[in-house]
Amino acid sequence: MNRRNILKWTLGGLALLGSGTTYSSMTNPYYSGPVSDHFDGTRFFVPNQPPLNSISSLLSWQFGNDPKATWPALAQSPYNDEPPQRFTGLRSTLIGHASFLVQVNGLNILIDPLYSERASPVSFAGPKRVNPPGIAFEKLPPIDVVLITHGHYDHFDLTTIGRLHQKYKPRIICPLGNDAVMASTIGGRENATALDWRQSADVGQGVKVHLVPSFHWSARGLTDRKKTLWASFVITAPNTTLYHIGDTGYGDGRFSRDVATQFGRVDLVHIPIGAYEPRWFMKEQHVNPAEAVQIFQDCKAIRAIGHHWGTFQLTNEAIEQPQSDLSVALANANISANVFEAFKPGQSFSL
Repeated sequence: MNRRNILKWTLGGLALLGSGTTYSSMTNPYYSGPVSDHFDGTRFFVPNQPPLNSISSLLSWQFGNDPKATWPALAQSPYNDEPPQRFTGLRSTLIGHASFLVQVNGLNILIDPLYSERASPVSFAGPKRVNPPGIAFEKLPPIDVVLITHGHYDHFDLTTIGRLHQKYKPRIICPLGNDAVMASTIGGRENATALDWRQSADVGQGVKVHLVPSFHWSARGLTDRKKTLWASFVITAPNTTLYHIGDTGYGDGRFSRDVATQFGRVDLVHIPIGAYEPRWFMKEQHVNPAEAVQIFQDCKAIRAIGHHWGTFQLTNEAIEQPQSDLSVALANANISANVFEAFKPGQSFSL
């Protein structure tokens, strides 16, 4: 492995590294609040979640014998969306990786927007985009709301947040502590709404955003593991419910089952299907396609969009492997491929 690939994989690995006690400070610069069933006074946690990966396991992955597929430098999607300025029903477009434009009941909502060339703490190295955004930044409609699921660089891009704030000044909704991360970018914490799990925000037009738990974690560096909260989102509007999952392990499946119990019918769910190999390293933080199909069944959704694949190489699998593995998992579960598609950037679905 040459030096360039070592740096790429190391930065990518740091973006996926789990919590350990030996390299994480005992103070929290982002959030101070009461102890709860998922916050110990310093760090957030998922009850009963197994320990995540250590530095030694990261090194074993990065420099071990697990085969790492080679991705092409460019794998451009055949789709290129130019969305309407407003949409009265529900319209969801994959911009790329985990970034979506959701247009619902006349509102325009961006989820985990990332327009930078790299998903990395630095601009010169780290996982590089191989698929251009499916909606050009200049083609975005007026953005009313931005949702951030968690602090990892492939979901929380401060450069894009700054561009959006400068152009649209949207309302930003994020899990606890992430408002502090972006405070200097958006001119203060008061310009973002930070919520806990199971809290909600009314964003107008009859649309509400609800934060729900996921089996994951957060970090921006090596000393802030689990210092900010992570979440999935449920967006409800009259006669419409969308469930967006950013990153998650499957765990015991209770979080998705809870969504079905609390919200009833889920019209559309966004489920990650990529960045899952090797399983011994990724299982507790990213589902594979078979587990994604189980989530689809657990939340009793009518239709699903598979995302988090084919744009940034974060893990070992080949670029098209999530799509082919999803096809196998759907066939094994006797589910039509038409109701759960692996979307490419620029591909959209509307009700």
